Amino acid sequence: MVGGGDVFGGAAGGLLFNVLYDVLKELISKSMIYRPLLQNILSALDSYGPLIKQIEASNEELGLPQEEVANFKAHMENGIEIVRKCSKVRKWNIYKKYKYANKLLGWESALVRQLNLLKAQGVRDGKKTLVSVKTIERVVTGIETSSIFLEAEVEHIAATSRHMEKALSGVEMISEDIVEGMYRIEDRVETSSSIVEAGLKRIEDQLETRNGAKVGAWGVVPELAQFTVGLDEPLKELKMKLLKEDGVSMLVVTAPGGCGKTTLATKFCQDEQVKDKFKNNIFFVTVSNTPNLSLIVQELYQRKGSQVPTFQNEITAVKWLQTFLKEEGQNPLLLVLDDVWSGSESLLDKFQFEMPDYKILVTSRSEFPRFGSSYHLRSLDYDNAMKLFHHSASLGDKSSHIPEYLSSRIVKGCKGFPLAITVAGGSLCGQRIEIWQQILIEWSKGSSILDSETTLLLRLQSSLVVSDSDKEMAIIRKCFLDLASFPEDQRIPVTALIDMWTESYDQLDEDILCVAYLQRLTNRSLANLVVTRKDQSLGDGYYSEHFVTQHDLLRELAIYETKQLDPGHRERLIINISGDNFPKWWSEKKHESLKARLLSISTDGNFSSKWHHMELPYAEVLVLNFQTKNYALPKFVDTARKLKVLVVTNYGFSPAELSNIPLLGSLSHLKRIRLERVSIPSMSKNPIQLVGLKKISLFMCTIGKAFSDGSIQISYAFPSLEEISIDYCNDLVEMPADVCDLSHLRNLSITNSHKLLALPEEIGKLEKLELLRLRSCTDLAQLPGSSRNLKKLIFLDISYCFSIKVLPGDIGEMSSLRKLNMRECSRLQEVPVSVLDLEHLEEVICDDETRNLWEPFLPLGNTRIVVEKETVNLNWLHKLQS
Repeated sequence: MVGGGDVFGGAAGGLLFNVLYDVLKELISKSMIYRPLLQNILSALDSYGPLIKQIEASNEELGLPQEEVANFKAHMENGIEIVRKCSKVRKWNIYKKYKYANKLLGWESALVRQLNLLKAQGVRDGKKTLVSVKTIERVVTGIETSSIFLEAEVEHIAATSRHMEKALSGVEMISEDIVEGMYRIEDRVETSSSIVEAGLKRIEDQLETRNGAKVGAWGVVPELAQFTVGLDEPLKELKMKLLKEDGVSMLVVTAPGGCGKTTLATKFCQDEQVKDKFKNNIFFVTVSNTPNLSLIVQELYQRKGSQVPTFQNEITAVKWLQTFLKEEGQNPLLLVLDDVWSGSESLLDKFQFEMPDYKILVTSRSEFPRFGSSYHLRSLDYDNAMKLFHHSASLGDKSSHIPEYLSSRIVKGCKGFPLAITVAGGSLCGQRIEIWQQILIEWSKGSSILDSETTLLLRLQSSLVVSDSDKEMAIIRKCFLDLASFPEDQRIPVTALIDMWTESYDQLDEDILCVAYLQRLTNRSLANLVVTRKDQSLGDGYYSEHFVTQHDLLRELAIYETKQLDPGHRERLIINISGDNFPKWWSEKKHESLKARLLSISTDGNFSSKWHHMELPYAEVLVLNFQTKNYALPKFVDTARKLKVLVVTNYGFSPAELSNIPLLGSLSHLKRIRLERVSIPSMSKNPIQLVGLKKISLFMCTIGKAFSDGSIQISYAFPSLEEISIDYCNDLVEMPADVCDLSHLRNLSITNSHKLLALPEEIGKLEKLELLRLRSCTDLAQLPGSSRNLKKLIFLDISYCFSIKVLPGDIGEMSSLRKLNMRECSRLQEVPVSVLDLEHLEEVICDDETRNLWEPFLPLGNTRIVVEKETVNLNWLHKLQS
């Protein structure tokens, strides 16, 4: 190994690397957690040092000036000084080093120019390094798009990786803590570096828990179901067709819905032989029944780790797709197009490209003869079907009262369809023998419910049968039907369902009851509840990281069930609009006044926002799903005088401008509003007052400008507001001061908003506040002094607030505080003595380091100190397939 002092052989750079080595070695001796990562940096510097030495030698031999390298060294010396100071910080204050990086903002531009000059002199082995950095970018940027939940952290990590590609050609970027601290010296510091630390920590955990699979929100292979049967032989056949040298370039796996096509495609992508051939060049995209080429191409670029392009039309999207295929096709490339519907031949045409080792795997209920051979996936044989049923129904010793012949008849009745077997097993699990017999009687009637796939859908429908005395199943059925309000193959936020159900069903008037019924749906295999938060066991009412996914065939069943009456008399009216093609009954005004209690309208990227009129005198819930950059609330909204819940979700890539908001001012019964990926500044143009609004939820919205310039007077607009939920609103820097005038506010939740610097100084005026959740607000430095006046506060959550250094000295005056979550508050230096005055404190949630801060006070009355271990589940990132 090359020593630090030998790098430049007496040049000024020798001292530079000596200092750097000393600082790193000191940090290694302090940090047990990050020791392997810091050692990686030492090794990387060995390869980087000779590169600068070679450039110096070349310049001297050719008589060229050494100015570029000298300037580079000068800038690096400044950075080394920052890192040296970091080495003096105590272990639990390690994040303090990052504040010095902010002093180098002006220095960054000059450094970039010098690095470009160095690069122009012929940096050796550039291609090898670029491939390495590009691979890391793919990992990092893939996680960025999840983000839905990691979006902000990884955005900065991706920027870091691109800059380090220029700056440190030999350095691998999979380290954390001090590694990121060094890199921040060369990167523009846009937000607190503690955000980057959080993102890197999550990345490492995710990669460790996913068996090497790369993670991302779009274009990434889904995680394989834990229990699968009957796919070993089909997998072998697929590999023979696609992997051999003279194999087909496109293969269509076809079978009826619910046969396991997506599961087989997933299993193929996760096969070791397949991964060995295609490596990180495997892209998995869900097409669905309304394919949008622009969105698909954007997903591919997201997965690739590149800047996502925007398209004015499909012609531009095709050109970008061709560029993508040419670039990625330089290495073996596998593209999976999942859930392709009949009539999508023109879409498949656009993906065909003559390249060696470019393979396309399509899953569909239909065949596409023009594109070559198809693979017909067969239904399960009896033995495998029985294995799956026993697993789904949890048959064991406790179920010995169920005769084997009943299980056999149920399995045979499912005709080998894995989805039907799973749903039947889930619905019968733990049921009395009479329920089993009832199912068989229903099946024997032979009534069909749809023209296609009749048998499967009949079996699925039987799981929704409700007896007059079964009140629980009646609620399960209602909740199941409500899931169809959201688009196919999209994850459904549990918080949106909570808003809908608490205002619709008396039995579900609390958040926890709604989640409990979602678990019942999951137990019956009618949906899949996915929890993405790291600390899943806390049960603290935080459901912003809970999602529901559903098989598209189950969604079709729910829609069918809602269509038993004509549109004017349906309780749930689910409308899907392609372009401006309205349903005939609507455009012809056959049912202007509707009796629907729940109305869901989904539009695509070609919708013009030109609405036809309708009357909604009975509507209590309105769900609007769209994809356009601009979206106008339909004018008929003001006819929904009984409306209680409004859910508006943009499924595009960027926040959309929402207009016609003043229409809501006439809805006196409106209690809950949830907006996702919406730009809020438009609300300031026409101020409104929603006197009855109790809760507003903003998810991934652009709100910073509206909140900072005072254009939205919250206390005037929402005088009765009891709950505010702000999540992943990354442009929010400060909350408006007049939020403290919301005299009825009970819950204030601001989470994953990484640029939030401070809370209003007068937050103590919120006398009724019971919950203050600031989870993952990584730039938030402190709680206002007036927070001591929150006498009714029961739960304070500051978990993952890396920048908080101290708790309020008089926190003991929060006399009602029962629960405190302070996990990963890594810069926190001490716990105030006044915590001894928290007589009602029952639980403090910590990690290993923050627990040490409580040692001087233990034992602490009846207070439990809970140390939570971190786990990560990113299943929600993958769109559910058929």
